[in-house]
Amino acid sequence: MNLTESLLRGLAPARPAVTHYDDAAGTRVELSAATLANWAAKTANWLVDEHDVEPGDPVAVRLPAHWQTAGVLLGAWWCGAHVVAGGEARVTFTTKDDLAGSGVLAAVSLDPMGRDLGGPVGAAVDFVGEARLFGDDYFAVDVAESAPALAGLSVAEVLAAGTLPAGARVLSTRDWTVPDGVLAALVSPLAAGGSVVQVSSADTGRLAKHRETERTTLDI
Repeated sequence: MNLTESLLRGLAPARPAVTHYDDAAGTRVELSAATLANWAAKTANWLVDEHDVEPGDPVAVRLPAHWQTAGVLLGAWWCGAHVVAGGEARVTFTTKDDLAGSGVLAAVSLDPMGRDLGGPVGAAVDFVGEARLFGDDYFAVDVAESAPALAGLSVAEVLAAGTLPAGARVLSTRDWTVPDGVLAALVSPLAAGGSVVQVSSADTGRLAKHRETERTTLDI
């Protein structure tokens, strides 16, 4: 069993999977399921080939809600990593403004167009700059249903947390905290074969327009 393959299996490749708005910056980026899978594959290949991450190894994700964060999470799960909020980890994904954590520090640009940081930042590697050189495909490893996947929750427990209606298109303003925010705003929509419209720095005056434009079916 593999958590990422289970989440991606129900998604139509060309349909939107993650749409990210940053209302403060005025940006919108939409990733199809196929593009999201490519970013996840690059992440998984980078974790395995560069840093020898194996199933069960802790990988810390200290990132805000963002389409790049979705690729990081799915990539970590694809190679069987145990995603945690912090503490001891083989790799810690963080931002250039918060270079803290254990293991290899990977600074994620969070650029809306996917640009990298132009090189290492302090003790952190430039994750996007490195990961984009890796392959767009990943051959999943089998992971036991009981294996830890998210802050101590098993693969089976993470999948069971998805209880949204089939095909739900979710408008979310939630932080992607580990584990609750990630379960509610990313895992649940994908597990339902649906999609998420994630709004960061939400301008409440724009939410109605986002709902109309994106044709969302429920709010989180």
